Amino acid sequence: MLYLLLDQLRGRLIDNGVYSPFAVLDQLQFRALAAAGLSFAIVILLGKPTIRWLIRKKIGDSGMTDAAALQQHTSSKAKTPTMGGILIVGAIVASTLLLADLRVFYVKLGLVVLVWLAALGGVDDWLKLTAATRAAGSRQGLYAWEKLVFQLGLGLLVGWFLFHQGDGQPDLRHVLNLPFQKTYVGLDRAFNPSLIYFGVGTFVVWSTLYLAGLSNAANITDGMDGLAGGISVAISVGLFVLTLIAGDQGIAQHLLVPYIPEAGELAVIAGATAGSCVGFLWWNCSPAQVFMGDTGSLSLGGIIAYSALAIRQELVVLLMSGVFIFEILSVIIQVGYFKYSGGKRVFRCAPFHHHLHIGGWTEQQVVARLWIVSIILVVVALASLKIR
Repeated sequence: MLYLLLDQLRGRLIDNGVYSPFAVLDQLQFRALAAAGLSFAIVILLGKPTIRWLIRKKIGDSGMTDAAALQQHTSSKAKTPTMGGILIVGAIVASTLLLADLRVFYVKLGLVVLVWLAALGGVDDWLKLTAATRAAGSRQGLYAWEKLVFQLGLGLLVGWFLFHQGDGQPDLRHVLNLPFQKTYVGLDRAFNPSLIYFGVGTFVVWSTLYLAGLSNAANITDGMDGLAGGISVAISVGLFVLTLIAGDQGIAQHLLVPYIPEAGELAVIAGATAGSCVGFLWWNCSPAQVFMGDTGSLSLGGIIAYSALAIRQELVVLLMSGVFIFEILSVIIQVGYFKYSGGKRVFRCAPFHHHLHIGGWTEQQVVARLWIVSIILVVVALASLKIR
């Protein structure tokens, strides 16, 4: 809103010789960094009141788990308020509305993704964790298939609308950007036969599976104080860089990666995401005063996936999200092998962070070391842009 207001008043400000102090808002990098600072401040300032409200509403973790080995661990977290993802999503949305160019389609669709998944996760959290509904004998949250239907539905919409941002002909908004491949296409030619272009059907299916998969992967990872939040900070910083590159034709051409007009505005969302997650760690670090719940984890995974799809950097972002991916794979492997072998297990417990904890690592060691792994993966992923 501030940027749109500046755009409306630019002529008058210039005529009156007072434009100079406001000119900084024309710089995308400044607005993205300001969004990070603002979202951090929002989460810090509203953290205590929100936690008190959640406690009054008795929206707390029951501390229950099906894994006997984890019962002692989770029992210590009983009654810790959850659904703190409303802090994260609220800060991202507020900062984006204030500092992004809301005329850009990618920004509007990004806000839809955030609100859609926050609402889905919020309903699930409320059903699972509100004491009143548990006492009334209500079911424990949404069924898995219900959540998946809404995630897949969102993915279909995202894929359809992202594809039709192109001009109807094969262009870089439809390309599968492979690692180490020279993807940039100059303005003098709109098609390069050496690249892989998705048709509308393939693009929509790919987008649907990608968004639903990464959203669930972040959700699975959210099982220890600060784990999902810290990893999301690292990935968001990586996305901050990638979106600025994708939206700048000169830099994209230099690095031989897809140039996506106007996608640079997604840097504001990436900055806001990083700032809100850092702020949330203030309240979520061990011992956590609040958990993000599905409200936060589904939204974080979803906005990461959406940004990657929009700038055509899905595979690079998958590398950045390596911890998320391995966490959900550990669950798939564990469940599949358990059924196939008649009761045997690959891991002590799944997701993988619980396997490490049961193996002797403290919770703080697991979280810190997986943060380190994520930071390394982000650095490697960004460095891969130079290897073409």
